[in-house]
Amino acid sequence: MDLHVSDIAVSIPLLSATVTSSSCSSSSSLGSETEDSPANSHRFELRDVKYRLPCTPFSGFQSHKPLAVLSGHVGSVSCLALCGEFILSASQGKDIIVWQQPDLRLFTKFGQGDGSVKALVTVGDKVFTAHQDSRIRVWKVSRRSENVFRLVDTLPTTKDYLGKCMKQSNYVHTRRHHKRLWIEHADSISCLAVHHDFIYSGSWDKTLKVWRVSDLKCLESIKAHDDAINGLVACKGVVYSASADGKIKAWGKEGTKRSHSLKGILEGHKDVSLNSVIVSEDGKWVYGGGSDGYVMGWEGSSNLVSWKLVCEENAHQMAVLCMCLMGEYLCSGSADKSIAIWKREAFGQICKVGLISGHEGPVKCLQASPLRVGEGFMLYSGGLDRRLRVWWVPKYSAQKEDTTSTLMITEKSSILG
Repeated sequence: MDLHVSDIAVSIPLLSATVTSSSCSSSSSLGSETEDSPANSHRFELRDVKYRLPCTPFSGFQSHKPLAVLSGHVGSVSCLALCGEFILSASQGKDIIVWQQPDLRLFTKFGQGDGSVKALVTVGDKVFTAHQDSRIRVWKVSRRSENVFRLVDTLPTTKDYLGKCMKQSNYVHTRRHHKRLWIEHADSISCLAVHHDFIYSGSWDKTLKVWRVSDLKCLESIKAHDDAINGLVACKGVVYSASADGKIKAWGKEGTKRSHSLKGILEGHKDVSLNSVIVSEDGKWVYGGGSDGYVMGWEGSSNLVSWKLVCEENAHQMAVLCMCLMGEYLCSGSADKSIAIWKREAFGQICKVGLISGHEGPVKCLQASPLRVGEGFMLYSGGLDRRLRVWWVPKYSAQKEDTTSTLMITEKSSILG
């Protein structure tokens, strides 16, 4: 592993190892008490972690701090996920790397799928990875092997497949006059989203599929768009899909109905692909990133049936490839190799407050940490330069007067180590 740390003096008690039973503190954590975990196993607790960063007076776009550059992937970094004290990054080289904070060391590698990894999400002690070979792989935290992350299933599962393959009515026509079971994706799976007990997958085959986490069964297949689905996000029972057809569509359940139906359509720019979508915590504002470099925002009505375009910002010189939200801040990554930081204002408007450069290729994925770090937050970015970069992003609201500030992360939850 090649690790570069710039402009940072680290004062870290690191991780204290204790001998105890493994536990899980949240739905996004990777640790849980399972039959695969011995009664006595090492658990690492992150306590009073201090990063001492040299701070310069506030000067517009120059207040962010580059913390580290992590190398180790054989292909471009395609997706990221945060799992407790771990960062998971996956690449088009089929490998998935687990990095441990705060020292950002390479903890382990896993994943040898038959296709590059396009998306990943975590649910409890499981990791779901979507691949170019049209399959979703399910990994479980295990101590039966050195890998720790053990492949336990592939979606559609064999049980689900055998239960449907005998009926001709379960087959649908795909391109080139081929037939497949409706539970199978016919092309690369580009995105995943998790909400409650469901996993949603979007594909270049234009369909949105709904999977149940408890038994890994495919419940629905929706012909969602007229072109490839590039992004998914779920909030308050509504799933939003962004597509190359230039639309974001909102899907939800009506009353006691078991299936999803179309609730609303968010129109973007004509003949412009929408590559990513994010939604505010209250579900009122939805933002999309376009191939023309624009970030657009929509306000939904109380029933989310009608949507109004409330902002459109020429955010980047090239396509917006990814976005993430952290409270009042929106971050957008672009094919122009930059990351823009936006502050959300009244009525869904956004104002650019920062610009981050450093990647040597297009920025493909972004993830912000919910942990408060001083007067800012941690931002992780992956790019086609095969690098994972770590940044500290301040709140752009007050002038920094101190020459040095100490930023502290205190995390009481624990995770398998």
